[in-house]
Amino acid sequence: MSTVTVESPLASLLTNKRRVSALKALGVTTVGEALSYYPFRVTEPVPVRALGDVRFGERMACPVVVRGVRVAPMSSRGSYRLEVLVDDADYARDHRQRPAAANLVFFAHRKSYIDWMASRLTTGMRIVIAGEPSVFNDRLQFTHPEILTVAPDEPTPAPAQLAFDEPTPARGTGRPRNTPARTLKYDVDSVAQGLARVCRPRPVYHANSRISSEHIHETILALLHMLAGEEPQSAAEPSDDAPVRSLWDDGDRVRAALERAIPDVLPEQVRAELNLMHRAQAFCAIHDPDAVADFRHAIRTMRYEEAFVCQCALLMARDAASASEAFPCGDVALRDDYIAALPFPLTHGQRDVIDRIGVDMRADHPMQRLLQGEVGSGKTVVAVAAMLQAVGSGHQAVLVAPTQVLAEQHHQSITASVGASDADVPVLLLTGGMKLAARRRVLAKAASGEPCIVVATHAAFSKSFQAPNLALAVIDEQHRFGVEQRETLRGKSERDPHLLVMTATPIPRTAAMTWFGDLDISWLTELPGGRRPIRTFIVPEDDGKLMSDMFWHLRARIDAGERAYIVCPRIDVPEDDGAAAADDDMQVVELGDDADHPRPPLRSVEEIRERLQSLPQFRGVAICTLTGRDDDKTKQRVMEEFAGGATPVMVATTVIEVGVDVPQASCIVIFDADRYGLSQLHQLRGRVGRGGTDAWAFLVSRAEAGSIAEERLQVIADSLDGADIAAKDLELRGAGDVLGDAQSGGKSSLRLLRVVKDAPMIADARERAQRLLDADPTLDGHVQLAGAVLDFTRGNERFLTSN
Repeated sequence: MSTVTVESPLASLLTNKRRVSALKALGVTTVGEALSYYPFRVTEPVPVRALGDVRFGERMACPVVVRGVRVAPMSSRGSYRLEVLVDDADYARDHRQRPAAANLVFFAHRKSYIDWMASRLTTGMRIVIAGEPSVFNDRLQFTHPEILTVAPDEPTPAPAQLAFDEPTPARGTGRPRNTPARTLKYDVDSVAQGLARVCRPRPVYHANSRISSEHIHETILALLHMLAGEEPQSAAEPSDDAPVRSLWDDGDRVRAALERAIPDVLPEQVRAELNLMHRAQAFCAIHDPDAVADFRHAIRTMRYEEAFVCQCALLMARDAASASEAFPCGDVALRDDYIAALPFPLTHGQRDVIDRIGVDMRADHPMQRLLQGEVGSGKTVVAVAAMLQAVGSGHQAVLVAPTQVLAEQHHQSITASVGASDADVPVLLLTGGMKLAARRRVLAKAASGEPCIVVATHAAFSKSFQAPNLALAVIDEQHRFGVEQRETLRGKSERDPHLLVMTATPIPRTAAMTWFGDLDISWLTELPGGRRPIRTFIVPEDDGKLMSDMFWHLRARIDAGERAYIVCPRIDVPEDDGAAAADDDMQVVELGDDADHPRPPLRSVEEIRERLQSLPQFRGVAICTLTGRDDDKTKQRVMEEFAGGATPVMVATTVIEVGVDVPQASCIVIFDADRYGLSQLHQLRGRVGRGGTDAWAFLVSRAEAGSIAEERLQVIADSLDGADIAAKDLELRGAGDVLGDAQSGGKSSLRLLRVVKDAPMIADARERAQRLLDADPTLDGHVQLAGAVLDFTRGNERFLTSN
């Protein structure tokens, strides 16, 4: 057998190709991926009971003696049945209970498996069984129980095999016959050893229709045996479908072999100080736990390893960036003129962040800063001030927005505000939808190195865009872009640009420390003067009076010259009851008990527009629609008509979530609000009240009373603090839904780390990682950790630091 490593592909090790395919569908293709496919829970220990003391619906274990074995074809074509008659006379006598008999039943399409199972069992043999009891034809039965054969104390003649319709005789009766000449291999040496094995807790894995949790477990145990340098199964076994020996049976020998095959990642000192397991020991305790406490200890070990590797990667990325060269930007005259010309005073938070950025940009190494701000907190003003500091110092700046609508809005607002300050600064717009001649003019000006501000969409990442004098890159709504794209911007200039990434998606500090740990983080928590709190109401959709009152309120605001958004998760009505996907970035939420019940189809833009047009509240009111399917020209036209009042009601998808700024918008109605993430609801709510008027948000819900979905909506109704909302969202939903899969670990190397509950662990890991890197910046003395950091970084190109 060739050497097996954690890099070995499963296809080269497993003979059952259907199982290989099923595991691949779960994202498991190598030994290492199988080991890190962690169970989501572990069962409680299995009790030992006599056959006369069974409790239906509860798993149990019992030592029994084989009294008969029979193989028979079934009526269904190609299926076979193995029946094994057993009794617990010995165990019952020792425990002063009445002896009883039971049938053990196995079904399979392959006769080779049934024959192999039958060959393991002979009459008179002691075995240990574990399974859930049932009754069939008035006889106690265990279907596909776990079986461990027990070696005899000494060779003895076996009793005659009984017919299945005969009563169980007293021990020692019956006509003896000779033991078969073939040599049997036994699973355990004693009943006590067998009971210890089958009664241990069992890991339970996320499975699917193609592979069960039990088969996942068996496969991982087999792979661990292979890593230890041994064949996991007997030579008589025809396939990899049969039970695999426990790792604990061979004691220290297997564990020592696994420690050689699975070297530790955590430094020995860290592991010892925190009383953590060796990596190989942790894998054994996770996939073959001896006790629930061992399983929990192992999970804590691997969770800390994830935190430590993650923080090492972030800190090393930060150090690498600080070692590169950037354009120093020390001239703040243009910036200060712009601030002085603003028609409103800066908030204390804006002034503080602008000053911090100013200090960062004077350095000759690149700034790396994440600016997180509440919806409407004035992040754009901070970004423009930073770009004017770059341009005033003789360099270029680029602002990258995720959509053309947002880029055009930024271009218009920046042009107007810079012009008001008498600064002669070219502000260029670069989008994929531009005419070729206009696009070439912008590209030529950027390539010339002339100081300017470029407002761009993804077009900034194209090969044709070059800005050799680029000193500052601002990325708006950073969660829409990957780290590869950020690196692309660095390649556009002669030096690495300073970096300012911005987000209005509230991210708790613990999450920011995990996902943006190589960036300096600033928060804008104050709202500019004139912004009024948004009043938020939950409206049950089946409450006709409340719905009617809400629509009359919208009509009153429209008659007062204001605007209203109506948000729906779908674009149009699905043709086959749910086949159509939700639009844009709407992430449908199913939580806890709510996920166990069928949910009604999501409301669509098409459906709600027709509904509104039929209501008396909107008679004579023009209604427009906006979705992610609309082309850029249509989006621009619709936004202009909405802002101008020609169509004061807009029915849209979540395409309006980011950057849409219509000061006259005072009301927003969100249908199926119970199916959105809290942070996304908070973002959507921030689209209204931006012009100083009173503002209302209505969360239309079909959530059941007392459900988790209703609890989540109440969080939004009760709070306007984005950080608190995001923290609650993380607790209720998990990071995957809040930050997106690529940031949460759903598509990254993070599998166990929880950013809210594990905040103290993350902080501890960061502190210890920093101490280690201070002593060994390149991890030359920690080869395995260096490899894990590299693997983590490679596996998270769309995740690490700026996605």
